[in-house]
Amino acid sequence: MDNSMQKHSIEFNRDQYFVLMKAVYLGNWMVNAYRTDDTKEEYEAIEEQIFSFAPKFGLDKFVDHENTDHYYPTRAFEEETDVHDLHDEYDEETVWDELANWLGERDFFARYSKAEVMAMSREEFFAKKSKFVDVYEEEFHKHGLDRIRIEKKKQIKLSND
Repeated sequence: MDNSMQKHSIEFNRDQYFVLMKAVYLGNWMVNAYRTDDTKEEYEAIEEQIFSFAPKFGLDKFVDHENTDHYYPTRAFEEETDVHDLHDEYDEETVWDELANWLGERDFFARYSKAEVMAMSREEFFAKKSKFVDVYEEEFHKHGLDRIRIEKKKQIKLSND
């Protein structure tokens, strides 16, 4: 039998299952929240399957499936659990990391020519690029966005002006 077709049982207590619900919800959100026409159905399907067990754990108020065969989180799940707090914490950390990385990488490639970068070993590349990223990480840690400005080469006309 093909391993992908084998079924196995996993036992959870109520608390473990509740954490699993939140983890699956957050995983599906991360994968599909920004998508419109290209939803990753396998993530939707696993969320639905996991949520279908909620009544067995006495967590009925966190799932709905009335008038449909699909199980989905209720407003209570989204408002009464910590999923939005966890999501916000993730975003808060990620935005700073990504911004520092993008700006550091931009400055690194502005400093070194393509030939210089190609001549670097992997270790040298990451060590030198990290120095640029570190500058922004320290800046954001100390000052947030307070000292970040966009250089204007010409006046930007805003639609409300």
